[in-house]
Amino acid sequence: MAYINVPEGVPGIRSLVMFRPETGKYLYDLAEVLLRGESPLSQAERELIAAYVSRRNECVFCSNSHAAAARCLYGDDDTTVDDVLNDLQAANVSPKMKALLHIAGKVQILGLEVTPEIVRVAKTLGATDKEIHDTVLIAAAFCMFNRYVDGLGSLTPTDPEAYKEMGKRMIQGYALPTKQ
Repeated sequence: MAYINVPEGVPGIRSLVMFRPETGKYLYDLAEVLLRGESPLSQAERELIAAYVSRRNECVFCSNSHAAAARCLYGDDDTTVDDVLNDLQAANVSPKMKALLHIAGKVQILGLEVTPEIVRVAKTLGATDKEIHDTVLIAAAFCMFNRYVDGLGSLTPTDPEAYKEMGKRMIQGYALPTKQ
């Protein structure tokens, strides 16, 4: 049960943005730009970064919902999302993507953990300035989103099927909910 009076039965951030749509609009707009807008990173890669940071922050709702969205984007038979969330170093993603996820993990700890050396390694592996920028911004934003969701005790479903449905909805875009 959420710590404040949000719409009953509405999970995660949806209930919070319905409670304060005047602030929620900007959060959803940010998520839309970061995860669906123009970027050299694919939508699947950006959702994966969101899920990875959320998992590291132990935000069950955000981790599960963004992992579900990433799974939808990668395809039903693809194991990339689960491989990364279970063991980044053993995951079957490119060295460049591992370097970007490493940067995201450092942002999750503290922005100052991102060092010139870590960025140099990512660039050596082919990461562009825009990919590095977008990775850092997604990671930073999801630290905020995770703290928002968990800090207000938002409803976190336990049924994996609920997240599958969320993932399907999320890949259509982030629009302010008008109803439950």
